[in-house]
Amino acid sequence: PMTSGAVDFGAAAQDRARPRATLRSRWMLALLAAVVVALMLLTLSCGNGCLAPAEVITALLGQDGASASFVVNDLRLPRVLLSVVAGLSFGLGGVAFQVMLRNPLASPDIIGISASAGAAAVFAIVILSYDGWIVSAVAVLSGLLVATLIWALSSHRGAAGARLILIGIGISAMLDSVTANVLLEAPAWDRAEALRWLTGSVNGAQLSTAVPVFAALVVFGGLLAATSRNLEILRLGDDAASALGVHPDATRLRVTLAAVGLVAFATSAAGPIAFVAFLSGPIAVRVLGGSGGLLAGAALVGAILVLAGDFTGQFLLPARLPVGVVTGAVGAPFLLYLIVRANRNGGTI
Repeated sequence: PMTSGAVDFGAAAQDRARPRATLRSRWMLALLAAVVVALMLLTLSCGNGCLAPAEVITALLGQDGASASFVVNDLRLPRVLLSVVAGLSFGLGGVAFQVMLRNPLASPDIIGISASAGAAAVFAIVILSYDGWIVSAVAVLSGLLVATLIWALSSHRGAAGARLILIGIGISAMLDSVTANVLLEAPAWDRAEALRWLTGSVNGAQLSTAVPVFAALVVFGGLLAATSRNLEILRLGDDAASALGVHPDATRLRVTLAAVGLVAFATSAAGPIAFVAFLSGPIAVRVLGGSGGLLAGAALVGAILVLAGDFTGQFLLPARLPVGVVTGAVGAPFLLYLIVRANRNGGTI
């Protein structure tokens, strides 16, 4: 039988390990934030004419010449800001779904949220001849409506993770067929505009485009932060969560609303940038080592993926490519890896 001394020793060891894990989490989050800032400076520095980081900083502070200030603040800064807020939103929304459903495959890319926003935007561009903020509004509303439909269809006697994912995959397939049919019948000009949007791109970004995404990030990110404790408890399972005073269905509803809002607004501004929401959570888990701060870590990883993907597509490849092409090329092999891993050991996140 275990003695009381052994129990005390084990508890003491856990108490000592907890501060070390928290310290590791803080250091890694600080490192991820530093990478985001470095990529922002790098992207602001590079272009047809390269600027030194010091020139970029002085231009941002309004202390440089007119030409450098115009290049940095008017041409490059909106693109960088949209990349950051969209990446933060995709990463945060994606990991919220994955943690809630305890499955790394439960990403908005997979379960139809991105597909619904894409199909609605293509319909608005090609059939209704809309453009600008109207397309964005249609994409957001479509994402929210389809998420509500998926939730309603999967919530019989309590929402089940596997059922929600399968229903989402089925709806995503139907929406993809609708998108393909609309594009097939579209005039060449409308087809090119719709395809550019579907690929996922921050080309031609403006500050006015990034502002709604930032506002959604504040509102829905705050809702997720307020629900983070219950979300963490939900990872233990519904029975354990109920025993600890957490209502699983109510928590899932709040998390779903916040995550869909984040992803829908980001998609409406930058298009469904492939696999950012899907990749951010698993990468953050590996970086943080399960030491806490997963929501913040995944958000920062999302920003890194979009910034790095956009920089790669602009400057490191023979031809200039939208960020969605780059992230799609990276994400597809990772998806196969996670599917194999999930088949072997359940692949929870």
